[in-house]
Amino acid sequence: MLDYLSQPMPWYVAGPLIGLTLPLLLIVGNKTFGISSSFQHMCAAVLPKKFPYFDYDWKTKGKWHLQLSLGIILGGVLASFFTPKGYTIQLAESTVTHLRELGITNFSGYVPAELFNWEVLGTAPGLIMLVLGGLLIGFGTRYASGCTSGHAITGLATLQKASLIAVIGFFIGGIISTYFLLPIILN
Repeated sequence: MLDYLSQPMPWYVAGPLIGLTLPLLLIVGNKTFGISSSFQHMCAAVLPKKFPYFDYDWKTKGKWHLQLSLGIILGGVLASFFTPKGYTIQLAESTVTHLRELGITNFSGYVPAELFNWEVLGTAPGLIMLVLGGLLIGFGTRYASGCTSGHAITGLATLQKASLIAVIGFFIGGIISTYFLLPIILN
């Protein structure tokens, strides 16, 4: 049983589970699924009220989003305990070939060790990815009025045109990052 749990969930199981979660949230508690508003609620809880964007009653508006954030963090911690040592993600051979051409050879764990480790963080490419990536994600989330999960799951399911435009933008940004920016950063 634990061996089965250590494998990635097939798309034909995970997709419908995510798809069925949204109506359940809407019907049971009139709640939406998205994580970026959680950051706004956290800031409202700790920052002085002199910032108008954060000056609202976060205790009544933000409770669900803070619970969702805590659940995501706890889920990640639990997953780390149940992930077998030496676990390697399953990638398409064409992806492995492309990544090897970029100098990424260690595929143990969930993320490439050449990109995500403490030693890389102090290098120029590591700092560029951390700082520039963080700024772009923060700006994009605010500019799009939501994050990828909020737009792609809640927004598309409720047929919002803005979410469709945002999701198209997310995919274009991902393609640009993968095929143009990542090779520049790694070389």
